[in-house]
Amino acid sequence: MENIEYIAERHLDRKQILRLASCSYIQETRNVIILGATGAGKTFLACSLGVAANRNFYAARYLRLSDLLVEIAVARRDGTHREYMKQLKKVKLLILDEWLLYPLKEAEARDVLELVEARNKVASTIFCSQYDTSEWHENLYDPTLADAICDRIIYNAYTVQIEGESMRKRMGMTE
Repeated sequence: MENIEYIAERHLDRKQILRLASCSYIQETRNVIILGATGAGKTFLACSLGVAANRNFYAARYLRLSDLLVEIAVARRDGTHREYMKQLKKVKLLILDEWLLYPLKEAEARDVLELVEARNKVASTIFCSQYDTSEWHENLYDPTLADAICDRIIYNAYTVQIEGESMRKRMGMTE
């Protein structure tokens, strides 16, 4: 948390970030949605919140959405699906990066619904996305599934919007 850059162009609300760093959202079993363009620092902020959770003795797990979907598919094939989903439900803070970077297939959208339903009001999830929440529906396969998934996430979440140019570009090497 100490390394977050609050430069004006990023429009980060320091009070909101510090409130999130206190982990009260985890106690409240609320979600966090971090939105911003490629390189804005979504993953860095999410992982910083994960470290803050660990420092407050909460278990945290980071996964890219694509990796999560592969792990669920493998667990379904090898017969450990129920156990795997139980493990994911128990993690107090699950960080899902690259949220809806590409459209989901039907089975993937159903798995996501199962996961967000299992975690709803039980544990907290951080969703890092390049897309505004109003654009999530188009990548969730079916309007009905999309409504069910978004309803369980958005209305129980704090939202952080990161503006500005890519931090990779800003922090990158210069000749």
